[in-house]
Amino acid sequence: MRHVLAGTIAAHGMALGRARLVQPSRYSVDTRPLAEDEVEEQIVLLHHALDFARQELRELRGKLHGALAREVNEFIDAHALLLDDGELLRGLDDMIRIGHYRPGAALKKQRDRLVAVFEAMDDPYMRSRKEDIEQVINRVISALQRQTSPEERKLAARVGEILIADSIAPGDMAQLAGNGLLGVVGSSGSPYSHSAILARSLGLPMLVGTRDALSNIHDDDLILLDAEHGEAVVHPNAQDLSRYRAWQREAAIEGRRLAMLANAPTLTRDGIEICLLANAESHGDVASARARGADGVGLYRTEFLFLRHKDLPSEDEQFIAYRDLVMGMGGLPVTIRTLDLGADKADAAGLVVRGEDNPALGVRGVRLSLRYPAVFTTQIRAILRAACYGPVRVLVPMVTQPDELIAVRTLFKLARQELKRENVDLPEKLPLGAMIEVPAAAINVRALLAIPTIQGLS
Repeated sequence: MRHVLAGTIAAHGMALGRARLVQPSRYSVDTRPLAEDEVEEQIVLLHHALDFARQELRELRGKLHGALAREVNEFIDAHALLLDDGELLRGLDDMIRIGHYRPGAALKKQRDRLVAVFEAMDDPYMRSRKEDIEQVINRVISALQRQTSPEERKLAARVGEILIADSIAPGDMAQLAGNGLLGVVGSSGSPYSHSAILARSLGLPMLVGTRDALSNIHDDDLILLDAEHGEAVVHPNAQDLSRYRAWQREAAIEGRRLAMLANAPTLTRDGIEICLLANAESHGDVASARARGADGVGLYRTEFLFLRHKDLPSEDEQFIAYRDLVMGMGGLPVTIRTLDLGADKADAAGLVVRGEDNPALGVRGVRLSLRYPAVFTTQIRAILRAACYGPVRVLVPMVTQPDELIAVRTLFKLARQELKRENVDLPEKLPLGAMIEVPAAAINVRALLAIPTIQGLS
């Protein structure tokens, strides 16, 4: 049945896709007793859900190949056998017919009973089999709660996925964006978060503050994410789909109109020229900035190189990324921000300091970089090497006092000396600046301005 969930727009756009929950659904089970004339209809619904779950397992088994198939198929087969267990099925039918349980309540009661049996076993291995029971019956409950028609399933099979989550870390979004992710619906979060900024950069529509999304949406539900009007439409109807197609046409027309303005001068009405610089963190962003007539890159966010790796990126990996950035802008100025991890940015490399009283303003930005000088020096060397390919400036995040910027400048000088001994080409100068984003930096701005540019590199 169609229903609409309201949210706050974090990144504009629209998308049509299958829902994918980032964690198992927390199922709400209707415990009201059935009326006598509802019994047979509910038994049919139960068996449809069982068939759906069996089909899911068969499809999953068919997708696996090689060593992974050999390792996982045994567990898939065990789950399939449970779905065909005569005692389990007869017990469910009897609970509906005799006890007038609704299918979800019958499944939950059978799950709880069987789990209690396994929990009472002395053998730890047998005791752990309760997880198989829970997973199988939860799969059936999930199938039971879906209200997807055959026509809708055909349409959903042809579209990508929309992530339904409480919130999503930027690193997770960066990884999923390259694997068919079409949009994000968050039950919490803020349009000002780094994840929202990244969604806008990636062109992914995103809603936040969409209450009850996790409890009202199930895996594989067809979703129309309308981040133009702040709605997530579950099981959209023909009118919704028509509205989506109209938006697609309008977006294409607007894209062509804007493309014609890409190389036009950016002037105010009274003739003042404005310099428009792009935000970027990927090759696609750089190409898009050039195509749309940007005057340079005003902020290149290097942390996404770290978030996309399980391990720390090497000097050469960073150098190639920065070099390609500089060359991709064809001589236009580029500002590279040094590593800014912390707060809501997942750090798979384990650099974030745990147990802080205030992680949003604590050891993050420049303080985190200075806490790990070897990691920071690797990034500095890569930036210095790339700065030979075009005009580069360095921006240091979360600076609060001059001593931090002086320490950064010292590390740049030491890295410069090392590279010079290695006969590496170096830029003649490298402008160094601080990001004024905390009150202490604003108060100390005159002292920060007194710190000289990094020079003497020849």
